[in-house]
Amino acid sequence: MISRLADRTLEQIRPLFDANLAATLAGRWAAQNRLPGSLGRFEHLVVHYGLVKGTAQPVAARKGLVVFASDHGIVHEGVTAEAQDDTQRQVRQFLQGGSAAGVLCRSCHIDPLLVDVGLAAEPETGAVGRKIAGGSRSMSQTAALSAEQTVAALETGIRLAEELALRFEVVGLGQLGVGGSCAAAALLSAFSGRDAADCAQREPGLDEATFNRRVQVIRTAVNLHQGEAITPLGILRTLGGLDLAALTGFILGAAARRLPVVVDGFTAGAAAVAARALSPDSLDALIFPHVDPSRPHSYLLHFLSVQPLLDLRIQEEGGFGAALGLAMLDLALHQYAEVQGPA
Repeated sequence: MISRLADRTLEQIRPLFDANLAATLAGRWAAQNRLPGSLGRFEHLVVHYGLVKGTAQPVAARKGLVVFASDHGIVHEGVTAEAQDDTQRQVRQFLQGGSAAGVLCRSCHIDPLLVDVGLAAEPETGAVGRKIAGGSRSMSQTAALSAEQTVAALETGIRLAEELALRFEVVGLGQLGVGGSCAAAALLSAFSGRDAADCAQREPGLDEATFNRRVQVIRTAVNLHQGEAITPLGILRTLGGLDLAALTGFILGAAARRLPVVVDGFTAGAAAVAARALSPDSLDALIFPHVDPSRPHSYLLHFLSVQPLLDLRIQEEGGFGAALGLAMLDLALHQYAEVQGPA
């Protein structure tokens, strides 16, 4: 089912660790007039970023935040506190700059982009139009996507990463769309083998009855498709969504172009799980800025064997955590470049 574009992209992804470059980056930190290691994870962040970029003089003057938006058929199963119409409200708020992520973008000189890959509503002014369909189907009843939709979404993400690698030096990656976290939980359950109860998030405002229904619906979906979900693309097709497939493609495309990606919270993190399954080395290009208070997000990061930069108990998605990570990266790079060594 994989396309020529996806296959070529996978072939281009390589491990990004370079021992000599890592030593050079670490040496620049060590030469500063302060206690060794006193800046903690800031130092590791710059070394990681420099390795992805392939340079000992990394900069991040051009920063973008890319948020993929789509509707999810699983919402009709009564598993969310919000209705499907709330996706459109969230999209408009983001495009008007009124979201939490939008405020950070203005403050930190980050260029926000919202990509419509599967919204049920009519196109919104200001959105990047890449619509494949008007949302996914309910994964508890049938496959969330067709094979053609899965490939189209994956290719959309790859192509956009190729375009934006020419425009930005680093990007944050997020998701908007009610029901996205349910699809992400199903992906995590299928890839990790953990039960839905360990993978389903409980957002603020979600009551006990709705959460229990969410767990059962996700468990039903994973069991329903276990015969087809035997490959990474099979899992994306049966349990994912247009946004999650596009996010996965974007990560792969970015890794192939050495474009560093700051991954937002749980939903975007599930795309990183899918991307790693397709190409383990794609994980080298990813930075994980924070962990939210939920057990599923902690488990997701543990499953990927990655350590987040911060634990601020942030539960806002829609790109907020990714924008925060971009701001931290900018600060770390200034420290790396401007703090003086001994006189």
